[in-house]
Amino acid sequence: MNSTGRHVFLTGKAGTGKTTFLHALAASTHKRFIILAPTGIAALNAKGVTIHSQFLLPFGAFVPERTLPPEAQGGAFTDRHTLASRHPLNAVRRQVLREVDLLIIDEVSMLRADLLDAIDYRMRAAKGVQHKSFGGAQVLLIGDLYQLPPVVKDAEWQVMKRWYKSAHFFEARALAQDGYAHIELDKIFRQQDGDFISILNNFRNNTVTGEDVRALNAHYRPDASQSAEGVITLTTHNAKADAINQEALAKLPGELFGFNAGCKANSPRACIHFPRGWN
Repeated sequence: MNSTGRHVFLTGKAGTGKTTFLHALAASTHKRFIILAPTGIAALNAKGVTIHSQFLLPFGAFVPERTLPPEAQGGAFTDRHTLASRHPLNAVRRQVLREVDLLIIDEVSMLRADLLDAIDYRMRAAKGVQHKSFGGAQVLLIGDLYQLPPVVKDAEWQVMKRWYKSAHFFEARALAQDGYAHIELDKIFRQQDGDFISILNNFRNNTVTGEDVRALNAHYRPDASQSAEGVITLTTHNAKADAINQEALAKLPGELFGFNAGCKANSPRACIHFPRGWN
């Protein structure tokens, strides 16, 4: 990442060190970078910002053309022209993107191809470099394609399929132009139990055996209280999980405090990470 400008897709199973690598790179790289993610929760976990907020992208689908085709007229679609004219970047945001050397995008299993092409368009326009993908900036894509897929509405896909074979990020036109290196981490560090790792891999690959099920059921305690210490309850609905959590919170000693968030200034420069000693 430090010695080339090549785009990279870093993948691997859960616990193989993808997030650890991200944070290590952020702490050591000499490049000016932005950490991005498709959702707010993912952005918080990665210590970054959401793609839509950083690039001021409207919700809906992006068409990688200058004008919308007839079938996209009147819908929630944006083309290059409308993105630039109706959702322009101010001078400060353009300057931030112009100075970026590296875009780090976490949880890319959820990243749509059209959204990545929208990022590409913004970067080329901001940097004034039209002949290179992402305006010449390097892109590090981190994620596991066995996890959450991108969400596309049927009406959006009927238009998008004209440019993309699927909604996944690797179908983006920007990546097709310059390609990318594919690196997979294969050693699991989060668990040390070889038998448990084997069970997890079988679930991941949909090759679960009867022995796997029996091993897991050996730890099932149907008579355990949901509020008992050390008991984890798996639920199918958020409402039940919220009720269990509220019950546990109510048992904690001390006074409960609430705080309202505020913002004194809107500075997009806070979203870019500069190397130590860089002014």
